[in-house]
Amino acid sequence: MFRVLLRMEIRPGVEGEFERTWLEVGSAVTGHPANLGQWLARSEEEEGVYFIVSDWVDEERFREFEHSAGHVAHRTRLHPFRSGGSMTTMRVVYAMPAAEKAS
Repeated sequence: MFRVLLRMEIRPGVEGEFERTWLEVGSAVTGHPANLGQWLARSEEEEGVYFIVSDWVDEERFREFEHSAGHVAHRTRLHPFRSGGSMTTMRVVYAMPAAEKAS
């Protein structure tokens, strides 16, 4: 599995609008056949910082998406909220799902 971690710094005062827009345009990512899911998290330590994690079947398919018209449209909708950010890519080496809990 190939994982992408985006760190997004959002301009003060537009965090709620950013979150709503992210939900509205998220299907551009999750609708891609190679996408395995996407998550939005807000930092508890840094004001206005969000992390977006998306998982992909492999790097090649992610790069196809990254250069697609769908991604450009998605990025265009989110860009006005940003004041900075970065992207980190990685390969998942091991995955350990939560253990089944006794009821």
